[in-house]
Amino acid sequence: MKVACVGGGPAGLYFSILMKLRDPSHDITVLERNPAGSTYGWGVTYWAGLLDRLQAYDPESARAIADGSVRWSDGVAHVQGERTVHHGDEGFGIGRRQLLEVLTRRAEALGVRVEFERELLPGAELPDADLVVAADGVHSGLRERYADHFGTRVAVGRNPYIWLGTTRVFDSFTFSFVETEHGWIWCYAYRFGADHSTCVVECSPATWTGLGLDRTNEADGLGLLEKLFADILDGHPLIGRSSADGSAQWLNFRTLTNRSWYRDNLVLLGDAAHTTHYSIGAGTTLALEDAICLTDALHTAPDTSTALARYERQRRAALLPVQSAARHSAQWYENLPRYIRLSPPQMFALLGQRHSPLLPYVPPQLYYHLDQATTRLDSLRRLKRWLGPRVARTLHARRQNAEL
Repeated sequence: MKVACVGGGPAGLYFSILMKLRDPSHDITVLERNPAGSTYGWGVTYWAGLLDRLQAYDPESARAIADGSVRWSDGVAHVQGERTVHHGDEGFGIGRRQLLEVLTRRAEALGVRVEFERELLPGAELPDADLVVAADGVHSGLRERYADHFGTRVAVGRNPYIWLGTTRVFDSFTFSFVETEHGWIWCYAYRFGADHSTCVVECSPATWTGLGLDRTNEADGLGLLEKLFADILDGHPLIGRSSADGSAQWLNFRTLTNRSWYRDNLVLLGDAAHTTHYSIGAGTTLALEDAICLTDALHTAPDTSTALARYERQRRAALLPVQSAARHSAQWYENLPRYIRLSPPQMFALLGQRHSPLLPYVPPQLYYHLDQATTRLDSLRRLKRWLGPRVARTLHARRQNAEL
C-alpha cells in the first residue's frame, strides 16, 4: 500500500511506524509543514496503561518513550493556604519535542520518508496514494476541504487558558488555586524533563478581564501570573510557548467532533478527528490509540473502505467514555465556586472525582460523604456506577427540553 500521511505529529508518525512493522513493503511518506525539531507546546502527559499498549505493538519505541519520560506518584493541591497530598496518582510526562524525535527516528529507521517543510497548500491536489491520512491537527486543512462531508462541529469552552513552561521542576502533579479580587485563577503543573515543567493557567472570563489579562502584553501578563503563583514557582519564571517566536496566547478550548471520519481514501486521525479537554491529559494517548486502531483495521479488513468504516466505528465507541469524562472535567472547572469553599481535603477529593456524571447534580458535601462511603462498601460502589450515568442522562435531557 502507498500511504501519504499529512502531519508529522505523534498520531501520524506512530501510524507510519506500525504500518511498516506490519508490512515493510508499504510505501509511506510523512509530510510535515514545520522544520525538523520545530514544535509547539511543552510537555505532554500519559498514564501507565499507554506504555503497556505501546510495548505490545512496538517495544523499541515504547522503551525509548519510557526512557525519555519522567514520572510522579502523587498529586498535590495548594488551596486556601493549605497543601493537600493525594498518594498513588502515578503519571508520566515527556517533552513534546523529545516524543516527536523518538518517533521520527524510529519511523525513518524502518524506511518511512519523513519530509519536513512540506505543506500541502489549499487547492493543491491530494498526494498520489492508496491512502491519505489527515493527521494535520485540530485546524486540519485536509478536513476543511471537505467540511460539508465530514460535518465538523466545534464547541468553544467558556474559560480562557494559557499553556506555559517553567524552570521550576515539580516532583508531583501540582494544582494551585489562587483567589483574587476578581475571582479565582488556577494552574496545573507537571514536570516533563530534568529542568522544565509545563504550567497550564486557567480562569473564568470575569477573572481574566478583571485582572487585565485580556489586554496586557505577554511580558506583563507573565509577570502578573508569576506573582499570583509565587508560592509554587519558588522564584522560577514562567516562559511563553516553546515555539519559533516564543509567544504564548490565551485561548478557549475547542472541542471538535466530526459526523464522518473518512471520505473515499482520505481518513482523519488524532486531533483532526476529535479533541478532548486538556484537563484530563488524554490527547496524546488518544492520538496513538487512533494509530493502533487504524493500522489493525487496515490489516484485518478485506478492503480499504471496510477498514476505514471499522476504524471509525471502533474509535467512536472507545471515545464515548473519554469524551464524557472530558466534558464533565471542563464543567467542574467552569463551576469552581461550587466546590472551592469546601475544606481543602474535601475539595481535592472532588477534584479527583470531576469526571463523574453524577457530581454536578448532587450537593458537593453530600457527594463527598457518599464517595467516602463507597470506598468502604462494595454495594454502594456498584450502585454509584449504575446510578451516575442514568441520573445524568435524565437530568441532561430535561435541561435540553426546558431550553427548547
